[in-house]
Formats: sequence, C-alpha cells, structure tokens
Amino acid sequence: MILRQVIIVSFFAIVLVFNEAIYAQNETDNSIEMTSELIRPPYLKAGDTVAIVAPSGILKNREREVQQAFDLLKSWGLHVVIGKHVFSKANHFAGTDDERCEDLQKAMDDSKISAIWCARGGYGTVRILDKLDYTKFKKNPKWIIGYSDITALHNQLHNNGFMSIHALMCVSLTKDLSEIAYTIETFKMALFGNPTNFDLEPTQYNRIGEASGELVGGNLTMLHTMLGSKESIDTSGKILFIEEIGEYKYHIDRMLQSMKRAGYFDNLQGLIVGDMSRLRKNTTLWGTSVEQLILDALADYDFPIAFGMPAGHEKKNLAMTLGMTVELQVESDKTLISFKK
Repeated sequence: MILRQVIIVSFFAIVLVFNEAIYAQNETDNSIEMTSELIRPPYLKAGDTVAIVAPSGILKNREREVQQAFDLLKSWGLHVVIGKHVFSKANHFAGTDDERCEDLQKAMDDSKISAIWCARGGYGTVRILDKLDYTKFKKNPKWIIGYSDITALHNQLHNNGFMSIHALMCVSLTKDLSEIAYTIETFKMALFGNPTNFDLEPTQYNRIGEASGELVGGNLTMLHTMLGSKESIDTSGKILFIEEIGEYKYHIDRMLQSMKRAGYFDNLQGLIVGDMSRLRKNTTLWGTSVEQLILDALADYDFPIAFGMPAGHEKKNLAMTLGMTVELQVESDKTLISFKK
C-alpha cells in the first residue's frame, strides 16, 4: 500500500513539473522566438523604448546626429533614453572603459528597453567585451544595432546565442535624411519585424551558386581581430558578410590569408562582400582590383561569392539581421539575398 501511494504521488509530481515547464515555455514564446540555433529578440512596436549608447569612439561635436537619432525614433512612436556617458570624453574614447561599459550594461539589464542603438563605431568595443554580463540580458533579450567596430559586439552576441542587427548608427545620419531614405527604411523594417530582401546588380566578379545558412560577419578587421578569442565565430554552415574601410589591399589579403590558415572558410556556405571603402594606395601597387584579390585569396573554395552588397562605410548602408537564416542565390544576371522570417 505504501509503495502504491509513493508511486501515485510521484506520478502527479512529475505531471505538475511537466505542466509548469510547458507553461514557462509558453511564457517565453510570447516574448522571444527560439530557433534551432539563435534567439530572436522581440521585434519593436510603438511604445517600446530604445537606448542610445556609445561603446566605442568619442562623439566630438556629434550632438546634432544624436538629436536626429532621438527625433527619428520618436517619429516611429518609440521612447528614447540616452546613455549617461554618450558624450563623455576619455582621449580616443566616449568615456573610460568603465563608463562605456556602464551605459551598455545598464541598457542590457533594463527589462523596459527593447533595443540598443550604438551611436558610433571607431574603436573601443573590444576593450569592454570581457566586462559585460549577459545574465539579465538572457532573460530579456533585445536588439543591438551597429556596424564597423560594433562587429566585436555582434560576434559576442552570436556566440551567446542571439540575433542582432548590422545597420547604420546615429552618426550615420545626414543633415538631409532624404539622402539615406532607403537605408533608414531597411533599418526600420528590420527593427519592426520585416527584414528587407535584396536584389543586387550582377558583377563580373561574382562566383555563381546557391547557399543557405545563418548570416554572420561584419567588419573584416574586427573579424580578424577576434581570431583565437572566445568571440571568434564558427562559420561552419553559415553565410559570411564582410566590409572594410581605409585599408591597403595587401592588408586585406593578409587578413584573408590569416583567416584562411585558421580554417575560417573551410566549411563556409557562401560569402557576401559589402563596401570596400577608401582603400589606401601603397607605393608598390597591388596589381588587381580588391574583388579579384578576394577571389584569388579564396580560390581554394567553391562556395558562391556575391559582390556589391550596399552595406558598410558608405551612405547607403542597408540593414541586415545577423544570425537570421538567409538564402543566397548568385546568378549570372542577378544576386538575391532573402531572409527567412
């Protein structure tokens, strides 16, 4: 009799725990979407709050752009908070490492904040990566937006299991916003849950093929910098995006060769090449275009390569959701980049 009672009690205890687990999962599904790999933070809606922070370079004489960013978000029905140290100054940086980390950590921890928009890149994010605590963020994930130096943060987010948005930053805003209207539109669409698919013009350098996988990447220098660290991304089965600014061609080749030797491209499914802006001229000329340089460096692989993605350090910097699965079709007459929503 006693054994029977123990079995009955144990059975109901198991049922109760199971029901609580299902309820907890349903509660989670109301706020975030679990995928097989990454967590998608909730898309924004009117009334949500966005925090503006500066985890990298100093914002000297950039009050106009931050005010524009504030006004833009307000026009979308969003509330805005600006980090305490956004306009702080510590030599090259927007405040000390501790100050920049304080603003970012506070925004990451605040359950009332739905997105974090980085004011600018430059350099400095890598200095605060090891200070960040994701404990509260994992309970209330939110979108983090930026590009260039913010690639370091995108990498960390990816390896912690979260999607993020590669898009313009506050200092990207021009006096006349009509100049970058489409860039802003793709940013808004990504933020509110309707990522834009892209139909790119063909180039003679494209390597034909089709591929599907999670989109990862960002600034080439930052991706190279992450090699050997816990923020380096495993690109196996993924689609990689790269862009760069202000480098010599031989620097780009050196980074690609280094990444190649580290196995970075071994199981890559596809490559999307964004803007290669303001390349520097060496006294000894490289001898080919940067596109050909990339093709030569990656000649040992057969994955499709699409050039001409308008993303990076130009005015036309179209938003892409990192961590989301994309389908890449590189054909002779066009390139299609489609996000699996």
